[in-house]
Amino acid sequence: MRKLVVVLAAIAVLGAPAFAQSRVTGSRHTDNSQQTDDRKQKKAAAEKAYKNALRTIPEQKNSDPWAKMR
Repeated sequence: MRKLVVVLAAIAVLGAPAFAQSRVTGSRHTDNSQQTDDRKQKKAAAEKAYKNALRTIPEQKNSDPWAKMR
């Protein structure tokens, strides 16, 4: 009987995080087109800024640490 209680407690403890991840609150999933448009604009602006930042990074030269030894 004691082993059964321990096993059930272990299953409950290990199953709680999985159950918590699957829970969905109603306030997080609202269909508001204004918020969606704002998010799309912010995402597009962030993507543009990221690409511009990548363009400013100079090209890396391939280094050969053994070049003088050959």
